[in-house]
Amino acid sequence: MFGIIRPCGDHSCPSLHRAWMAHLCGLCLTLRDGQGHGARLATNYDGLIISVLAEAQRPSGSPHRTAGPCALRGFRSADVVDARAEGVRLAATVSLVLAAGKLRDHVADGDSAPGTGLVRRRLASRWETAGARMGAAIGFDTTVLTSAVERQLELEGRREVTLLELTGPTEEAVAAAFAHTAVLAGTPGNAGALAEAGRFFGRIAHLLDAVEDQAGDAGREAFNPLTATGTTRQEARRLCDDAAHGLDLALRELDLADRHLVDVLLGTEVRRAVGRTFGHSYERPGFVRKSGAGVATLLTCGMWRPRWSGKNGRPCGERCYLRNCDCSGCDGCDGCCECCKCCDKCDGCCCDCSP
Repeated sequence: MFGIIRPCGDHSCPSLHRAWMAHLCGLCLTLRDGQGHGARLATNYDGLIISVLAEAQRPSGSPHRTAGPCALRGFRSADVVDARAEGVRLAATVSLVLAAGKLRDHVADGDSAPGTGLVRRRLASRWETAGARMGAAIGFDTTVLTSAVERQLELEGRREVTLLELTGPTEEAVAAAFAHTAVLAGTPGNAGALAEAGRFFGRIAHLLDAVEDQAGDAGREAFNPLTATGTTRQEARRLCDDAAHGLDLALRELDLADRHLVDVLLGTEVRRAVGRTFGHSYERPGFVRKSGAGVATLLTCGMWRPRWSGKNGRPCGERCYLRNCDCSGCDGCDGCCECCKCCDKCDGCCCDCSP
């Protein structure tokens, strides 16, 4: 699974973490039900935000169900968003098409293992076709996504190109997906703000991916947006901070039935992702290491995780503290900050931990 939004269960509100997991597992199972187990590889942490946005605008349009035990949940059942929900189907559509684009990008960069290029291209083609079919069923034209992927590759082949030109296709693709949640929810007034939020989020995701990949791309002599444009880490950080501010402003314009999870994921967790990436960017482990670690994690039901997963060592939750949150009159507080749902003194989740 890939994406910049990865809330840590050690510092997240318990109820909010369960809500996030409901969308994550719902997306994974929707991909499985539509395209088989192999499609679960396309599960995208950031893609599930589309499902979250759709539910936040019209909760009644996002039915849930109880899913059976899963090895990735320690063989526990869980509440998940049902595949009937149009929001999670849109998230699955976007995840398939963008994962296909990622496969094509790896092939173009020469990252494929010898003899696997053709296999990856065929898988990418199958996922694009499946995504187009799923998108058509909910009125979403995936051409905007596939054309963005093609334009991205074309831009990367130019001799002279600016950084914001390179992030443009991602911004437009995410903007279109975010805006379509307003169509699904029947809240057309949100479309403009959602498109703006999508553009800023797409820019941040593209930039953070470039920062994390820069060392590895240099070693493989693969294309990297920062290296190609001569952009410094300081300038990339400034662009991310500006985009995060723009994202916050766009979110404030949304008319949502329940905005708490949206604000935490696209506010608190986005800024956490920026700080995490620029605080200690790293070279991502290769395919063999990730595959071996994934098998080991699966066999131990998550009891063992690799050092670079961020889930080992001292739990970050050890240093959680409670901000100025008045829980008086709040029934059924869950953990330290469930009260955020019924008080106005907290900016996002009032539970946090220092890096």
